[in-house]
Amino acid sequence: MLQPKRVKYRKSHKGHRRGKAQAGNTLVFGDFGLQALQSAWITSRQIEAARRTITRYVRRGGNVWIRIFPDKPVTKKPAETRMGGGKGAPDHWVAVVKPGRMLFELGGVSEEVAKGAMRLAAYKLPIDVRFVLRKTTVAVDNNSVTKELAQVEG
Repeated sequence: MLQPKRVKYRKSHKGHRRGKAQAGNTLVFGDFGLQALQSAWITSRQIEAARRTITRYVRRGGNVWIRIFPDKPVTKKPAETRMGGGKGAPDHWVAVVKPGRMLFELGGVSEEVAKGAMRLAAYKLPIDVRFVLRKTTVAVDNNSVTKELAQVEG
């Protein structure tokens, strides 16, 4: 599972999840992507489960890019512990995801295979997502110009 090698501080504040993703909201590496429609904390276990699903579905063909990283520690106090006594020990790691964030990208496979893999990966995630694909050719004045556009499959 993903987690940082080392961090400056062991425990962090909860923070807030307001607004939309300002960065990481476009296709950069692959031709197909899985984009978040809601905000959530996605754990490293959920990311790993979705990654395994995609890899197995494409039968280790093509490339998979994970665009999120769980760099936020979540603490937890032991069960049946009274209130007080400070903040609990770090328990697991999460990635803060906002609407519009690209979660996974996939390249080197057909659209049908990519759509099937992303559909199965979406079941492993706690939020609503959508399948996004890149269109590469646009005809302008009888000349075929390559231009990158993101088209949403709904």
